[in-house]
Amino acid sequence: MANEDDEKTILLTQEAYDKLKQELEWRQGELREEITEKIATARAEGDLSENGGYQAAREAQGKNEGRINELIVKLRSAQILQAPPAGTVGNGSLVTIDIAGNEAVYVLGSRDIAVATEHDVISPESPIGAAIMGARKGDKVTYDAPNGKKITVEIKDSQPLQ
Repeated sequence: MANEDDEKTILLTQEAYDKLKQELEWRQGELREEITEKIATARAEGDLSENGGYQAAREAQGKNEGRINELIVKLRSAQILQAPPAGTVGNGSLVTIDIAGNEAVYVLGSRDIAVATEHDVISPESPIGAAIMGARKGDKVTYDAPNGKKITVEIKDSQPLQ
């Protein structure tokens, strides 16, 4: 089991943090009660070894408790990020890039930010994420794709994620 000191800081927008916190409250309250009721109802039906409803409810309970623990750790180690100013790419940037003539808009940041945006997320640890981190509007950067090809990306725009 990981030591608390080993927890990695998770950078989140305020909106992502709030949504994860809401999910945690729902899972600890309403969903946990609903699952407990299903277990009690199934238990009342008798032989638990052949009771599919009981087994399904216990499985749902295990998954819910696992997600609760995951959310607790994430929220405990979360830090609200301050996106860089417009024109500079960093954690929390909504960046428009051009790859081989194809323009796309992404958020640069932890996958956990995805709960607060409709845009796809690029991890700063990925090859493309590492290449564009710190770049500025108008810059062209090159990175090595997993297939070994060198790919050039042009930063068309970068704005702080709202």
